[in-house]
Amino acid sequence: MSLFWRIFLLNATVLFAAAGLLLLGPVTISTPVLLTEALILAGGLAAMLTANAALLRVGLAPLQRLTRAMSTTDLLRPGRRPVVSGHGEIAGLIQTFNTMLDRLEAERAASSGLALSAQEAERRRIAQELHDEIGQTLTAVLLELKRVADQAPSDLRPQLHQVQETTRASLDEIRRIARRLRPGVLEELGLISSLKALANEMAEHTDLTVERHFDSDLPALDHETELVLYRVAQEGLTNAVRHSEARRAELTLRTAPGGVDLLVADDGIGIGAAAEGAGIRGMRERALLVGAELVIGPAPGRGTRVRLHVPVKNGGS
Repeated sequence: MSLFWRIFLLNATVLFAAAGLLLLGPVTISTPVLLTEALILAGGLAAMLTANAALLRVGLAPLQRLTRAMSTTDLLRPGRRPVVSGHGEIAGLIQTFNTMLDRLEAERAASSGLALSAQEAERRRIAQELHDEIGQTLTAVLLELKRVADQAPSDLRPQLHQVQETTRASLDEIRRIARRLRPGVLEELGLISSLKALANEMAEHTDLTVERHFDSDLPALDHETELVLYRVAQEGLTNAVRHSEARRAELTLRTAPGGVDLLVADDGIGIGAAAEGAGIRGMRERALLVGAELVIGPAPGRGTRVRLHVPVKNGGS
């Protein structure tokens, strides 16, 4: 039955019931209207309106649930679908909304996958150019500075040595940036080694102390899943340094029921009510690529805790 006829019949039922009570009941209306008759009519009208409101609320409750679902849906946070309830057009509307969400999430995941693949390819290209072009150029500059310093007067050598150190530091920084753009350790030595290298790099170049906890019996993971885990860990530790004012962080990779868990927790000021930036949105998009669940919230005590649960079927991917 359509929504129009359901509402029409609900109202008609109430009106017919009121008309029947007036026709068959002992109530009569005088001219002028007596106080008792006015009170009886007012009570009957109130009862009729109450019954009509109750029936409409029951009939339209599925639409209210659908409205709440529409206002809270976030494609980066897939959640439960509204339950298909009601009759006729209402049930069809909820089913159509759920189908639309499935399609939008699939399209968002596909487009995010293409965008992130292009991003990784661009990172590899930039890292290669930094290593091959700028890195080699600075290496040549260092060699030339050494040759000039060996032949320069003794009073100029300290200054030339200072320029050499500055150039060497710039070369190291470029190599570090290239490694962050393209984690070669991940491709060559695997996920655990790359996470250890990431933690060591953070400890060397920042004031952040990183404690590492890695299970030894992790299931086999494909390259895409390992890259997602690495990038989420990298972004979590970077946020701890840049935004949380943290001094200590924990990086954990462990086996969990149905998959693996990556945990990044710090002792900083916490995320609070701050809006999610591009980094967190990027983590959510990466999580969707492998069907993972990302939860970001306060850490026990203080700070921020990032948890990424990656499902693994049949002990491996």
